[in-house]
Amino acid sequence: MPRLVVAAPCSGSGKTTVATGLMAAFAARGLAVSPHKVGPDYIDPGYHALATGRPGRNLDAYLCGPELVAPLFLHGARGCDLAVVEGVMGLFDGAAGEGELASTAQIAKLLRAPVVLVVDASSQSRSVAALVHGFASWDPGVRIGGVILNKVGSDRHESLLREALEASGVPVLGVLRRAAPVETPSRHLGLVPVAERGPAAVDAVAAMAAQVALGCDLAALAELARSAGPLPAGCAAWDPAPEPARGPRPVVAVAGGPAFTFSYAEHTELLTAAGAEVVTLDPLRDERLPEGTAGLVVGGGFPEVYAAELSANEPLRAAVADLARSGAPVAAECAGLLYLCRELDGRPMCGVLDATARMSERLTLGYRDAVAVGDSVLAAAGTRMRGHEFHRTVVEPGAGAAPAWGLRAPARRVEGFVQRGVHASYLHTHWASEPGVARRFVERCRTS
Repeated sequence: MPRLVVAAPCSGSGKTTVATGLMAAFAARGLAVSPHKVGPDYIDPGYHALATGRPGRNLDAYLCGPELVAPLFLHGARGCDLAVVEGVMGLFDGAAGEGELASTAQIAKLLRAPVVLVVDASSQSRSVAALVHGFASWDPGVRIGGVILNKVGSDRHESLLREALEASGVPVLGVLRRAAPVETPSRHLGLVPVAERGPAAVDAVAAMAAQVALGCDLAALAELARSAGPLPAGCAAWDPAPEPARGPRPVVAVAGGPAFTFSYAEHTELLTAAGAEVVTLDPLRDERLPEGTAGLVVGGGFPEVYAAELSANEPLRAAVADLARSGAPVAAECAGLLYLCRELDGRPMCGVLDATARMSERLTLGYRDAVAVGDSVLAAAGTRMRGHEFHRTVVEPGAGAAPAWGLRAPARRVEGFVQRGVHASYLHTHWASEPGVARRFVERCRTS
């Protein structure tokens, strides 16, 4: 599988523009392109999906373990001609205090893929050679196969940069000019998701593709992708259904729409493989749960942006509360947790949990090592999973709430809620690391 990893010295260098633009430019030339994103990011994969017409998929060595990176990559890349992997943060930045774990560099090594380094050249000329030399020589296991210079100011500026890089041995495979910005609005947790932008997101991806096609040597980049080394012998694609599911097919509603855009593609695949009939639910528009709903999954997103609309949908809030009271399985992560609270910023929510939620100035961000405190619809007590927190909200629980997880790092604490069939938590987890989570949830849907 020809493949490239798009990385940068630091965040803000233009990785998303280049990676998404490459995906769309290659797709426009008739290639089936497999899109991937390093780390727990949910937003960039939405732009990748627009660019390629395929689900954007995450590769996270912390959440899933290094051993699952290549199998998950192969699963997502089935039937494709080329894969583009967008990195996270700086090339060598990963989980805090864990060395290279979860870094773009580690993913590149696990995939034996060449790296294209995107450099913000707006404030430098000859110094770019020292920067590229440093990144190219830091880890012999990482092969930087080319540089794309971003935010270049003029022909003269480009000439100085190219002259400086001639001695580095790393070819310049593209130059993007400073005068051609792409409108990709952001908010406190990153880019505004595709589902919220509608046609504007389509236009943004088209602009990225045009900018990259104009400024980059696509033929040379494709040739570099073909130089990727072979994956380890015996490495096979991940399979969400190693054994056929048996028994009735319960309906599992999965929240989607603009308010709940944070979900890994593998979760739906695992639910389906476990025997569920998965039906998408938009809490902004749908006033009732899908017919025959036996379980509900509400992932992450931006409910605070849509608090008024979510609150105004009283029929669905009541239906969710009734489902939870019946003991049916309900799994909620982050935004889903807020939706199940009594209120969010003073607006009534579903009232499933005796808790209130509010926006906060403080960003809670980072990987977490977790253990299930007690039995729930997702996990047996003692089950270990790794997760990720990413929010600017605070939940204040009422008395007597049973926690979902015990967290070991960065500080020991308990987190989340378990009550009857409800498992609600701030923790984003990747179920591919523990497929029993989906099987357990679907089995509870059959029997509840």
